[in-house]
Amino acid sequence: MDKRLIEGVRTNDHRTLSRVISRIEFDESLNDDFFIDLHENSAQSIRLGITGPPGSGKSTLTDQLIQQFIEHGKSVGVVAIDPTSPFTGGALLGDRVRMNRYTWEEKVFIRSMGTHGDLGGLARKAQDVGDVLAASGKEIIIFETVGVGQGEHDVAKAVDLTIVVLVPESGDEIQMMKAGLIEIADLFIINKADRDGANRLAQLLQNILHTSTRGDKPEPPVFTTIANDGTGITELFAGIHDQMENMKLNGFLNNKRLERHRNRVLGLVQEKLLGDFWTSEKREALEKKTNSIDSIKASPHEISESLLKHE
Repeated sequence: MDKRLIEGVRTNDHRTLSRVISRIEFDESLNDDFFIDLHENSAQSIRLGITGPPGSGKSTLTDQLIQQFIEHGKSVGVVAIDPTSPFTGGALLGDRVRMNRYTWEEKVFIRSMGTHGDLGGLARKAQDVGDVLAASGKEIIIFETVGVGQGEHDVAKAVDLTIVVLVPESGDEIQMMKAGLIEIADLFIINKADRDGANRLAQLLQNILHTSTRGDKPEPPVFTTIANDGTGITELFAGIHDQMENMKLNGFLNNKRLERHRNRVLGLVQEKLLGDFWTSEKREALEKKTNSIDSIKASPHEISESLLKHE
């Protein structure tokens, strides 16, 4: 079964891609050999993250960037991370609500995924999905994250270049610093730049970046766009390419990719160890040790130690 799936992925069969991604999203079995076999074909893609507050126009910008990549002969995979339905466990917004014009485009595959409680905006399995899309021949992988405003730093751990989208009303310097956007962003976009305050925010950001960008990281450029009518998109596209080149030249990109690789290994080991530990017997023991309100008299540390010692 997995061999047929691997062949379907490698030949860019969109039905197979949909089936594989559904299995990843809902934790249906795909063994390690599946991902090991795909890895050789999945390591060469460029991964971009687009994040920012609700209403900043991330989806419209993603749509415009897809068109730019197509015009430059690139194939694109998009993982659009949406809020998860509390009733079905699936993504609320759906794949086709946006970017419908690419439905029949072989070089483009767009998939929505639910967050499944992941406050970081990146669904737990999104990186595996990125690998699958890369193995299907997609040269550019775009992660567009849900704009929940909290914990979106996770996107920076999953991609080569993090794009933070703001609007002119985002001009509170203290708020931006608190959100940690300066630390995670490799490139800023001020979208809806026809509104008042766009130029002021651009200047403010540039001033902050001049003084706060750490030594080994290329200073993030700031672009202004009006995604709805395409204003500034050509310049943005060129800027993404230039910033990627800057990150390659000083070694920052390789360091970032290595850290991402290491963190994924760490996460997989932790996940496997947890899965091995929580057998049905262990879960039953936990239920017995916490089956009444009186159990709170025992320290959680004491209970956990007893479970670890098989008591």
